[in-house]
Amino acid sequence: MTTTRPGATDTSADVAREIEFEQAHVDRVYAELEKASRRANDVEADGMARGRTMRTGDVRDEEMTGLFERDALVYAAAKRRAAIEKQYEGLVFGRLDLGDLETPAADRQIRHIGRLGVRDDDYEPLVIDWRAPAAAAFYRATPVDPMGVLRRRVLRCSGATVIGAEDDLMVPEAPEGLVVLGDGALIAALTRSRGRQMRDIVATIQRHQDEAIRAPSRGVTEITGGPGTGKTVVALHRAAYLLYSERRRFESGGILVVGPSSAYTAYIERVLPSLGEDSVSLRALGDLVDGVTATRLDQPEVAAVKGSLRIRRLLSRAASRPPVGAPSQFRSFINGHAVRLDEAVLHRIRRQVLRSAQHNTATKQAREDLAQAAWASVRQGERDEFFDAFDSSRDVDEFMLAWWRQVDPREVLLTFADTDLVYALARGVLDQEESAALAHSMREALALGSWSVSDIALIDDLSAKLGQVQEAESEERGFYDIEEFDDLSSYGVLDVRAGVDRRVSDESKRSVITPTDARERLLHGRIDRASSSAHVLVDEAQDLSPMQWRMLARRGRNASWTVVGDAAQASWGDLEEARAARLEAYGSSERRAFHMDTNYRNAREIFDYARDVILPLVPDADIPAAVRETGVDPVDRTVEAPPVASVEAAVQELLGEVEGSIAVITPRRWADRLSHLEGVGEGRVQVIDPLSSKGLEWDATVVVDPDAIIDESPGGVRVLYVVLTRAAHRMTVLRPS
Repeated sequence: MTTTRPGATDTSADVAREIEFEQAHVDRVYAELEKASRRANDVEADGMARGRTMRTGDVRDEEMTGLFERDALVYAAAKRRAAIEKQYEGLVFGRLDLGDLETPAADRQIRHIGRLGVRDDDYEPLVIDWRAPAAAAFYRATPVDPMGVLRRRVLRCSGATVIGAEDDLMVPEAPEGLVVLGDGALIAALTRSRGRQMRDIVATIQRHQDEAIRAPSRGVTEITGGPGTGKTVVALHRAAYLLYSERRRFESGGILVVGPSSAYTAYIERVLPSLGEDSVSLRALGDLVDGVTATRLDQPEVAAVKGSLRIRRLLSRAASRPPVGAPSQFRSFINGHAVRLDEAVLHRIRRQVLRSAQHNTATKQAREDLAQAAWASVRQGERDEFFDAFDSSRDVDEFMLAWWRQVDPREVLLTFADTDLVYALARGVLDQEESAALAHSMREALALGSWSVSDIALIDDLSAKLGQVQEAESEERGFYDIEEFDDLSSYGVLDVRAGVDRRVSDESKRSVITPTDARERLLHGRIDRASSSAHVLVDEAQDLSPMQWRMLARRGRNASWTVVGDAAQASWGDLEEARAARLEAYGSSERRAFHMDTNYRNAREIFDYARDVILPLVPDADIPAAVRETGVDPVDRTVEAPPVASVEAAVQELLGEVEGSIAVITPRRWADRLSHLEGVGEGRVQVIDPLSSKGLEWDATVVVDPDAIIDESPGGVRVLYVVLTRAAHRMTVLRPS
């Protein structure tokens, strides 16, 4: 829903009228899309007809031409239809209004931007492909260099329905008849209501942001600044700009955008829909490892253990242990000789193999070393005959399946649920209290059937140590199977459509088993090898633990980086250790920094409140200048516990004061009692935990129990500082007595 902010140029009637206009255009686009789909089907049918013949024997030249035309037409039609179907969701996402301040409204040019170019029956463009030169200004225009753009509009759609819009005004004041919606309206209001000085401030902000957006793509670009300075928006526009300006490099290598939570990734999909391309992957920290996902947060003391680099020693020790259930000795008759290898020998072989190889990829080497050890224990008869007998021994096959079986990294991590084992692995690394907390967290995962966000980096580290689980080789098809498969005509198959592979993959033939218990849910799916991206964008970088930086480094081995953060908002305690891990992830790449120092999200009254909370405890906090005033101070009340009735009353009060979104930000202790407020006010109210609020903003917030937020959060007062800077216009703080 498009929000109307106090002092903005839009009204409810304006919003409805603008949305209605955009919806009419989108409806027209989708009608043309339906016609294009039907045309693709007609072309395909025509192509198929050209390739048919009733003759047998040699093919004539004209028939060969018909077959060629069939293949070309069918391929082109299939490709076009695939593009149409793929881009159907959220097809139109932007609009440009072109002209200057003197251009009459009727003469302004309108360009709608989308994922696919669409023209009408007269070949007039209804939507311009975002990659086309005519769409360049959508990414490159700024108030410093507007490129002929008066207004840039981002449309939010659900399927073919327009549900909202956000505008960026590219000129100092909106010309007559040009309505400005959302945050763009906020900037317009700032510009007009504060006179020449405010206009200069806004222009300076935008010029500095533009420099960061268009900085060289190579190396590392760091963007810092306090709350509300536009760091996230700058970084996302930078990603879009890079994708446009160096399309070949970034489309082939991909851009990875990483945020702190799933709420954040949902938010940035709305802010910059053009990042929904295949070449851009939006991931929360709990989703970075393919095959596993997590949203649950550990207790602060446990997260501190899992995030520290100390945990790597435990992981290494655990990864080098034999798999659970592995035999401790080898007994067999090989070529008529009794072979006996005890636990010490097997341990030596394992240690020797793992010095230069990963467990899951070293099965062949382990078997060869086992054969050498077996021969060394016998040394009787012909050596070659012994090795041949060893290779063909069923006893050896069965032993290897148990002793050197493939190991899932999650399976290794779950062994940490054994407190005694953790004590043994953690000797000299963790104290007993930390070891017990770690073991308890793994038992909690087994009880709930869900991983924590901190666990994901540990799984990734173990995966790098163990190597990807290798699939057993499938049995080869026999000669007659292949012959029958190739003789399609015997089954009445006359045509095979271009671009469609009708073979059944090994993956699709596997049985899908639905997990029935918590452990199965934790081990469900397949952990794939980490793939590297061409560019990595990290927001809220101050929250990443050293282990999470190592996880990101594996995905950015040869990447350029854009990194956004503010140390004063950190939820990770040991900033120095995290900084060292971050620099290691960067490697030797050149670095450049941009600092944003003007807060235009929060009203001055709200930010002054937050500043007074953080400065006594973090004197060096990066405090931006808030340039907007509402004349309304935050409300700070002491209320009775439990605060449910007080929160309900505060929400109702704010629903009458603002027309936009409201967040109830609550610590865990009150979350269940306040969950019923989710969606109140026709969906305008959201209930969210403090850490998930990072990177987000609302028109108004109700902050519940700030002392509990400090106690429950790994970053303490820094996290409260984040919470206190989420509101643009109104904030109510409730303190249960």
